[in-house]
Amino acid sequence: MLGYICKYAPVEVFESMGLKMERIEPDVTNFNQAEIRMHPNICSFAKGVLEEVMRGEYEGVILTTCCDSIRRLYDVLREEFPDKFIYMLDTPRITKDAGITLYEQRIRAMIREYEEFSGKTFDENEFCGFLKGKEEEQQYAVKSNSVNIGIIGARANESIKKILAENGANVAFDLTCTGLGRKVLVEEDNILNGYARGLLSQFPCMRMEQAANRDELIKRSAGSVDGIIYHTVQFCDNYAYEYAWLKGWLDRPLLLLETDYTRQSGGQVRTRIEAFLESLSSGQDNAQGTGTGSRTGRAGRLQDAAERGKKGDGPMYVMGIDSGSTSTNAVIMDQDRKIKAFSVVRTGAKSGVSAERALKDVLEKAGLTREDISWIVSTGYGRVSIEFADENVTEISCHGKGAHYFNPKIRTILDIGGQDSKAIRLNENGEVKDFVMNDKCAAGTGRFLEMIARTLEVSLDELGAIALTSQEKIEITSMCSVFAESEVISLIANNKEKADIADGVCHAIANKASGLLRRVGMEPEFMMTGGVAKNPGVVRAVEEKIGSKLYICDEPEIVGAAGAAVYALEKCGV
Repeated sequence: MLGYICKYAPVEVFESMGLKMERIEPDVTNFNQAEIRMHPNICSFAKGVLEEVMRGEYEGVILTTCCDSIRRLYDVLREEFPDKFIYMLDTPRITKDAGITLYEQRIRAMIREYEEFSGKTFDENEFCGFLKGKEEEQQYAVKSNSVNIGIIGARANESIKKILAENGANVAFDLTCTGLGRKVLVEEDNILNGYARGLLSQFPCMRMEQAANRDELIKRSAGSVDGIIYHTVQFCDNYAYEYAWLKGWLDRPLLLLETDYTRQSGGQVRTRIEAFLESLSSGQDNAQGTGTGSRTGRAGRLQDAAERGKKGDGPMYVMGIDSGSTSTNAVIMDQDRKIKAFSVVRTGAKSGVSAERALKDVLEKAGLTREDISWIVSTGYGRVSIEFADENVTEISCHGKGAHYFNPKIRTILDIGGQDSKAIRLNENGEVKDFVMNDKCAAGTGRFLEMIARTLEVSLDELGAIALTSQEKIEITSMCSVFAESEVISLIANNKEKADIADGVCHAIANKASGLLRRVGMEPEFMMTGGVAKNPGVVRAVEEKIGSKLYICDEPEIVGAAGAAVYALEKCGV
């Protein structure tokens, strides 16, 4: 079996010789082997390929000259596997006749090397017959009565398409490195030349000639879909630049999905995609059921609630529950959109157990029973683990609904929670226009503040208060949680005051938050949500950084849960 990674790889050449070809799609949890053998700045995709090859049963790997990281991967594989067929095929950057002739020559050179390596023989007549038996792979197409999504950028793996399918979205096209069906040309009088022509006539990747033509092809395709996901591998500069360029002129909603090809990124990827779909389908029911109870029973309860809401036969109650990394928050709301009760409990080791505690607490406070609640919507990272919920909606959409509920003037939200930060931009109806999330890093989150508070030997509540008494400006230069803690320890050793250090930490968080807000587009009025909104030092620092006041409701932790409750009312037709 030979592995390959690029759509320009001459897969059919080897298949005609009886080899099994497998496209390498990394699915790893760590880069242990790659960290030993490769430079830290090598991209995560190249590292993931190395991990897969080292644990797989490959006779060899076919690489192409797409970027410097793949060239370095080639060097490492040659060093690690001198007895395997590790081949770097230099793909031309031009797609005209000269490039086609050059690519044919290089493919022939590769065939000769493989024949010498394996003892097998390539036969052009057999290859021609093999190509004639190939069927063009089905291209994606727009479907009616469905949210149609296009995928562009680099190497969108199957998990992205799976999440889209689970949420009822149709992938209308995939223009990434591994997306479209291969174009196979059969020219019997010059079989390899025609074959090379077909390979180079595929949708051009970023390294190919005529980037403007690539832009034109993207624009032409984009007009047929409701929204576009732009996928790229973390720290891949070429595609990051293209995303910034496309965002300036593409007239379709655009989601940047940057992944590091590890399984750990799955939760954030799902949240981003589902929030994007919800923003596209704001007028439709795009939430997904999660519990284990009867769907038929739920449908009946929903219909009863809707009828009661229309007739006004007594009070109707719904619940929103937000399962976050630090706290689990529940809100019970009546048909008049008044909050009957709310609860904030600490999230423990199991989100489902914490949700049960929040449910029990909020029902007791409201003087109600579970049977009194017509519909429950869950949100937050633990939303899919809440079995008693009737459906779930992402925290992005719920924070938008919640912010609009508390203050309809809000257009930009900064949400700093226990483990992540988000900036969300709304329209006048409280619907999400755009959003960005921080990556897999605790910097600037509630966990970060907890760690700094422990280092300063103050409570989390004290940290923000003492920051307001600062007399000396101290700059925390590192936003990495580990390095920032080391920096704080050094400042303590230099006899700096706790208040000054706390203020420096608050301003470091404000700098990071400002970056998120600028990426999403700063539009007044501003609101801050999440537990960190209770920290007066951070609030002051953010206001200074953005030059505007932040609206903060009395209980900023329950904004997501309140938004989920509003979703529940809308589901019941109220």
